[in-house]
Amino acid sequence: MNKFEAEFSNLVRAFRKRHMGKGPSKISTTFCKNWAICEMEGNLSPVEKFIATSEDGRQTLRAARTEMVKEMYRKHRPVEMEAFLGAKLVDLFVDIDIERDFGMSIFVFDQDIEKKWKNEP
Repeated sequence: MNKFEAEFSNLVRAFRKRHMGKGPSKISTTFCKNWAICEMEGNLSPVEKFIATSEDGRQTLRAARTEMVKEMYRKHRPVEMEAFLGAKLVDLFVDIDIERDFGMSIFVFDQDIEKKWKNEP
């Protein structure tokens, strides 16, 4: 992860903390073409971990977590991320493994951010 990917990770963490009350404890970002792929650990709150002790709880929590994150980005455009990259967010794919407390978000931008930022000094 280069310094631009690390800074993008910090923006994602801050955005989630601001809009969800808690950000992931660890984020690793990789730029690939027009995607920013974020791997996230430590997403769940203590209450969510308790809910995840049952199968129904895990299924409900996974559905709520994936849809809630997508809706959050629809309602609150990530202007800081777009300004940092100089690119517009056009789509977002989200998934989480509740048992492992490991999530992934793939941010799709309107231009090749890998080419633009991968080899910056």
